[in-house]
Amino acid sequence: MAINWSNIYAAIWRQQKNKLRPIDTIDPVNLQTLIGIEEQKQALVRNTQRFLDNQPANNALLWGARGTGKSSLIKAILNNYKDKNLRLIEIFKNDLHNLFDIVDEIRELPQKFIIYCDDFSFDENETTYRVLKTVLDGSIEQPPENIILYATSNRRHLMPEKMQDNLDSKLVDGDLHYSDTIEDKISLSDRFGLWLSFYQPNQEGYLQIVDSYFSDYTGNRNELHEAAKKFSMSRASRSGRTARQFYNHYYQQNGKLDSS
Repeated sequence: MAINWSNIYAAIWRQQKNKLRPIDTIDPVNLQTLIGIEEQKQALVRNTQRFLDNQPANNALLWGARGTGKSSLIKAILNNYKDKNLRLIEIFKNDLHNLFDIVDEIRELPQKFIIYCDDFSFDENETTYRVLKTVLDGSIEQPPENIILYATSNRRHLMPEKMQDNLDSKLVDGDLHYSDTIEDKISLSDRFGLWLSFYQPNQEGYLQIVDSYFSDYTGNRNELHEAAKKFSMSRASRSGRTARQFYNHYYQQNGKLDSS
């Protein structure tokens, strides 16, 4: 049965069933709760608004350190615009060969769709990324105007780079000519017109995120911060994800947020 996109806001591709599964309960994250990534939020909001307004907009690659809000930002974009005809379809990289069929299914619909690929990177010998290159900008058929791709990755160029790739590059008449391997790798990331970089915050930024989770906390704030710093050290991370994990850890240990 086809999905009724008038009241379904998101779906995920299920390879075993070879179909899209509607998502009934969407992660409720919203733009206001995402702290420390204001520039990235503004850029993706502008791009999404242009997409909804039928103006030129870019496929977006959100890349950088783990746990810094890349996936949360895309989900927040959906929650912010789902009442304005925006929909989201999540597909895993191993299922990209099904992307042509998904696009054919939704290209004539009145809704606007984000194709969402999380943790998007490829190993050296993988070739499924070539399907994506074709869908984005390499087919004889014009890309659908109601579809845009938002992907997250820990790698800027999506694929691992090796020293040998650079050794195969050469200078010709003073111009640098990349090796075929590097050209192939760069050609994929170049199809994303909007690159947004994410970095782990400094300690002050991390504590601001912690405070956003503990907005109703009435105990000793300095003691809370010390506990949060120790927790981040044990995880070797000061990301927004770490702040959320600390919140859950503190709540489990204390049973309530008020330590007084």
